[in-house]
Amino acid sequence: MSAGETGVRARVGDWVIAVGVAAALLVTGLSGQRSATNLDLLGYVLLTAGGLALAARRRAPVAVLAVTALCAVGYQATGFDVPAVAYLFAVYAAVRAGHRTVTVAASVAILALLPLAALASGLHDAGEAFAQARGALEIAWLIAAGAAGEALRQAERRADEAERSREETARRRADEERLRIARELHDSLTHQISVIKVQAEVAVHVARRRGEEVPQALLAIQEAGREATRELRATLEALRDDDTTPPRGLDDVPELVERARAIGLEATLTIEGQRHDVPAAVDRTVYRIVQESLTNIARHAHAATASVRIDCRPDALAIRIDDDGKATPDTAPTPGLGLLGMRERVTALGGRLRAEPRGEGGFTVQAELPLGQTS
Repeated sequence: MSAGETGVRARVGDWVIAVGVAAALLVTGLSGQRSATNLDLLGYVLLTAGGLALAARRRAPVAVLAVTALCAVGYQATGFDVPAVAYLFAVYAAVRAGHRTVTVAASVAILALLPLAALASGLHDAGEAFAQARGALEIAWLIAAGAAGEALRQAERRADEAERSREETARRRADEERLRIARELHDSLTHQISVIKVQAEVAVHVARRRGEEVPQALLAIQEAGREATRELRATLEALRDDDTTPPRGLDDVPELVERARAIGLEATLTIEGQRHDVPAAVDRTVYRIVQESLTNIARHAHAATASVRIDCRPDALAIRIDDDGKATPDTAPTPGLGLLGMRERVTALGGRLRAEPRGEGGFTVQAELPLGQTS
């Protein structure tokens, strides 16, 4: 059940209780043989108001405590010998909300005022007034209402502490898993990438010393090795530091396009619209979508051109990457891990992703990321 549904059910329950208590008080007041004087009408209004005030006991428990207390004193002063049931409900709600001191002070005050109210009605002498006040608000029922509220408050506090403990345990386990992944990545990838980078740099150096033209593919391997080393280092730092290291984002997309051009792909970048504040999660996802798309084009598409278009809208970022490769609707490629990861990133941000062959040939990746998400 969602939080919204739970809130609606709670409000409906509050109103049911409030109307029920108001009806019970009013029926009890009407059961006495009374004349329809203005004072009696005031008493009926106070009986009803005291019960209906309970509808707000969750939102404003102290205010409801004061209102029900004044109503109880008021209808006692008008001559209605009706128990202060609404006040007991208010005591329970106020203690449950943690307002114990205020509740004790209010209860002492009402216990003192009820006999005076009964005397003010002019219908009783002092002994009868004290007896009526004791019947209207039994101390035992008052203590029971406060104890019930305190017991439930303690139970809710223990439940909150248990939930916090579970969250801390889950967070600690996630930190341990991040460290384990960081170690695994370091052990399995760093060495191999370093070897590739060093070998490429040596080959470039030797070719230049011999006065030979360095092949573009070799330069691309060299740059890719450097970039892979930077990416891996940033990933390891992020895993160790829980994303405290700023990752790459929208500002780094032109560099991706430049690297695509360096390997012979005629890539273009178009950014339209006024850029607004972009959440960090969206910023990272834009970079990864463009990076994965250009990597797939270079590896699999056999394309000569690629276009990257980013449209900055007030409420969303729209990304579109097209190529003129050999993909057709009849030969749609099987989605790989890169595309699946891209889709998971976009879905997690509440966005939409479409990746499919174009009718005129080639492949398109289109994503829309809402800007209402946070990092």
